[in-house]
Amino acid sequence: MADLTPLLAFRWSPRSFDPAAELTPGEAGVLLEAARWAPSAGNAQPWRFALGRRDDETWKRIVVNLPLRDQRWAGRASALVLAAHLAPDADPTGCAAYDLGQAVAHLTVQATALGLHVRQLRDLDHDGLAADLDLPADVLPAVVVAVGQLGDPLSLPADLLPGETGLRRRRPVSDLLLA
Repeated sequence: MADLTPLLAFRWSPRSFDPAAELTPGEAGVLLEAARWAPSAGNAQPWRFALGRRDDETWKRIVVNLPLRDQRWAGRASALVLAAHLAPDADPTGCAAYDLGQAVAHLTVQATALGLHVRQLRDLDHDGLAADLDLPADVLPAVVVAVGQLGDPLSLPADLLPGETGLRRRRPVSDLLLA
């Protein structure tokens, strides 16, 4: 990893967020700006975001639509961002989900540059989020992104500690290449 940028090499997805840290308006703006500049097919920019800062109404509506097992730690994040994309019938390129992935990746790398951490959650109540956030019918919730500063891993429930303190593992590139 010697030539890999530290923004990628040191990025990881913790559950141990600092429950006292706040996401500033400037940080939130830069994260969304990074997502805005992600590439998209035909420059369609089919992504949409709902940003909730800890304990505001949007944050509360997002957190209640997460599984209880994730609420235990996600409730400590400074912000929860719902990342959504246009529905297939509203997507002019057919690439909305892929493009959203790029936008979230850009947001993630920018968070790392700011000294923040991100963990993405895909197990969520999609219908509940759409209703609770009053999303347009052509916008589909995809993931929730928890954002914040790193907290004390020992403050997590015991069952989460091994995954939080263990070594990060990645498959070797040779496993990822198709023949």
